[in-house]
Amino acid sequence: MMYKNFNSLVEGKLTLYISHRMSSSRFCDYVLVFSDGAIIEEGTHEELMKLKKVYSSLYSMQAQFYLD
Repeated sequence: MMYKNFNSLVEGKLTLYISHRMSSSRFCDYVLVFSDGAIIEEGTHEELMKLKKVYSSLYSMQAQFYLD
């Protein structure tokens, strides 16, 4: 429910959303992946999934908990 309301709450504003739950990145326009304080990947969810690197690996590991 929070994710559905989040976009309407922040509409027209730059918003930084930090989470370890990869499913929450689906509603974000742009995703940054950090490791040891550095950005190691960036792009949309779809772009990062196609790269098949860290983001894709983390998302796939967690996906069993939120995909049908």
